[in-house]
Amino acid sequence: MTTIFWAGDSTVKQNSIATWPQTGIGQEFERYVKRCEVRVENHAENGRSTKSFIDEGRLAPIYDRITKGDFLFIQFGHNDEKPEDPTRYADPDSGFPENLEKFVNVARNKGATPVFITPVTRYDRNGPKAIYKHDRWAEAMKRTGAALDVVVIDLTALSEQLVDALGETARVTYYMNLPAGVYPHFPQGQRDNTHLQPAGAVAFAGLIARELKKLGGEYAALLCDDIDQWCVELDHFGMQTTAAEEVEK
Repeated sequence: MTTIFWAGDSTVKQNSIATWPQTGIGQEFERYVKRCEVRVENHAENGRSTKSFIDEGRLAPIYDRITKGDFLFIQFGHNDEKPEDPTRYADPDSGFPENLEKFVNVARNKGATPVFITPVTRYDRNGPKAIYKHDRWAEAMKRTGAALDVVVIDLTALSEQLVDALGETARVTYYMNLPAGVYPHFPQGQRDNTHLQPAGAVAFAGLIARELKKLGGEYAALLCDDIDQWCVELDHFGMQTTAAEEVEK
C-alpha cells in the first residue's frame, strides 16, 4: 500500500476531539485518496517550521517509515516567517531552501517522491493588522522546487483565489472564527483567521488533490475516482489557474 507522509504545521495537523472543530488539511486529505490502496500518515505538528521540525528530530521517524513508492508532502511557511522567534525562523533566501532540501533528501534516499506545497493563505492576509506574509516563502519554495526538480503545488495562490471568491463566507466557515456558546472547548468563541474548520480543511485539501489530478501519472494515481466531480465544482468558482500549469511553464 502506498503511504502519503505529511510534514507540516498546525494547518496540516491531525487533530483530536480536544480541539474540535479545528481540522488540518492533511487530516481531511484522506477523503481524496483511493480507499484501501493509499493511506495517509500525518506527522505535522502545531507551531513547527522547517527549522524546528528538523531540530526536534521529527524527520527521523519519517525516514524510518517511508519506503520506495511512498510520497512526502511538505507544507511549511506559517512559522518560518516569524523573525521574532529564532527557534523557528528560516530566511527565505537561505535557511528555508536549505531545510526544504533536507526533506527532499529524506524522501529520495528511500525511493519516495517529495511534493512541495506552499502555505495555505490566512484569511486576513491583506488586512490592516496583518503581520506575516507568505509571499517570499511561497516563492522560495517554488524556486527550490525548480532547482531540485520537485513538483510544487502553489496552495498559497490557489487558496487566495478561493477565499477571495467566497469572501465573508470563507471567514466564518473555513477558518476558526467561532461564535460563543457553540463549541465546548471554545465557550467564549474565537477569532482566528489562520487555523481551519472542517469545511476549510476539506476545501484546501481538495485544491491540492485537483492539482495532483492535473499532474497525472503517479500523482493522479493516488486519488479516488470522485475527484473528477470535485474538479468540476471548483471550476464554478473560477479556479482556472493551477500550480501544475505553472510547473509546466
